[in-house]
Amino acid sequence: MIKRDGHIHTPFCPHGSKDAMEGYVERLIALGYTHATFTEHAPLPKDFIDPVPERDSAMQFGQMEDYLNEIDRLKRKYDGRIVIFAGLEVDYIEGYEAGTKEFLKKYGPSLDDSILSVHFLKKDGAWYCLDYSDETFGRMTEAYGGVDAVHEEYYKAVLSSIRSDLGPYKPKRIGHMTLANKFRKLYPTTRSFSEDISAILQATHANGLELDYNGAGVIKPHCGESYPPEPVIRQAIEMGIPIVYGSDAHTVSGLDQGREKMTFL
Repeated sequence: MIKRDGHIHTPFCPHGSKDAMEGYVERLIALGYTHATFTEHAPLPKDFIDPVPERDSAMQFGQMEDYLNEIDRLKRKYDGRIVIFAGLEVDYIEGYEAGTKEFLKKYGPSLDDSILSVHFLKKDGAWYCLDYSDETFGRMTEAYGGVDAVHEEYYKAVLSSIRSDLGPYKPKRIGHMTLANKFRKLYPTTRSFSEDISAILQATHANGLELDYNGAGVIKPHCGESYPPEPVIRQAIEMGIPIVYGSDAHTVSGLDQGREKMTFL
């Protein structure tokens, strides 16, 4: 029986932990996982300025070779015990598609399995990192004119990511497609966004993509549900969209997070 975690971060993440990658692998094996994908945050486009104060949203370009070499080493070391895939979590940033496509053209041949996610939204010339903090999300609601407007823009960006031309190495899995819900208990919406979500699912299916069934939201105090939540996962399964559990762990202790409360695993 396959037990897979398709969304794992590493010590190459500047906003994560320094837990060794071998520690992740050993813990995965202890938890009974048979397959795992390391999906570190890919370097942001060179002409994009990271909007978070620490500018630590992603790896630097100079780290890519070391990252891939370390995964290759782990593949050899743990061969026969667990299947390890080399991957990235690639940001879809509207207006920067050409740079992302060029990056994937260079590194795509070295990747086995990757995720395409939306974290950054732009309003009136300013970029925001949607999930950075509840304070940032609050400022976004002010800039956009309300919570609903932030969600609208987020789902539009996710839909654009699915439809985007990022070349033959475009990631095949859409990351945490309801990330806008991270602070939903603090900033509740006034409508369900079911039509927006249905449009995303339809585009996901039409483009032969998978969904990241992300457990990180389950443990977030202001969220308390998976990304996406169970009704959306049920809809995706009925449509025949493949779902892949992702812990979105940034520490060894974060592996397996949320899984016990995720019904469709």
